[in-house]
Amino acid sequence: MKKTGWMLLMMVAALTLALAGCGTKGGSSSGSSSSEDGKKIYKVGTEATFAPFESVDDSGKIVGIDVDVLKAIADEMDFEVDWNNIGWEPVFQTIKNGETDIGASGITITEERKESFDFTEPYYESQLLIVVKEDSKIKSLAELKDKKVSVQINATGHMAAKKLQGEASTNIMAFESQPIAIQEMLNGNVDAAIGDNAVVYEYIKAHPDQKLKVIEDDAFEKEYYGFMVQKGNKELLDKLNEGLKKIKENGKLKEITGSDFK
Repeated sequence: MKKTGWMLLMMVAALTLALAGCGTKGGSSSGSSSSEDGKKIYKVGTEATFAPFESVDDSGKIVGIDVDVLKAIADEMDFEVDWNNIGWEPVFQTIKNGETDIGASGITITEERKESFDFTEPYYESQLLIVVKEDSKIKSLAELKDKKVSVQINATGHMAAKKLQGEASTNIMAFESQPIAIQEMLNGNVDAAIGDNAVVYEYIKAHPDQKLKVIEDDAFEKEYYGFMVQKGNKELLDKLNEGLKKIKENGKLKEITGSDFK
């Protein structure tokens, strides 16, 4: 090989290595990009069967409370968001991998989740409910100790069921979405479903012909939703928290959620 060819090859190799280093920071990738006007675009992961927080409308657009809250924050902080309906479990995995920037899917802030992710300040208060058929004799959470229960996988309803029945219980049936969990109960495959109050009531509203009964139980603790980011992503977390604070103070959050939650 001629010397000039060797030098050219070395230059190409160096350039390749330099380009490979671009687009990464601290060893992790990011789903964010920039718009034509220079605004930062953050990639949002969601599971859009969680109405009223996120669902897909007739035109295929993701809509709901989380969409409106995050847009209000983005407007205040001058960035944009790109919504992606990727499923409940992938929401967590893609945040961890850096493939998406924000997890927004009615995600309850828990101590266990805070070990792996960072969360904004809360923006919504929720509580779990039990859903049964109208003629069911079940009246409390304690009565589900030995019953078959359906839940959304790895959601707080799933955690509550495992706390009641034990981690290895075969009576717990976990599904990708809350509507499927409720449908399994209606199909007679389980005795009850457990889910978040706003989602349960939205399901009932959308299915008025289905004879359902809702059971409230003080054994369920209050829950708080937050937006989730990769552990250690302080820049984005601070930006979201600042925007959230602004829409709490100017009344926009209350306007969107209908709740006076501070």
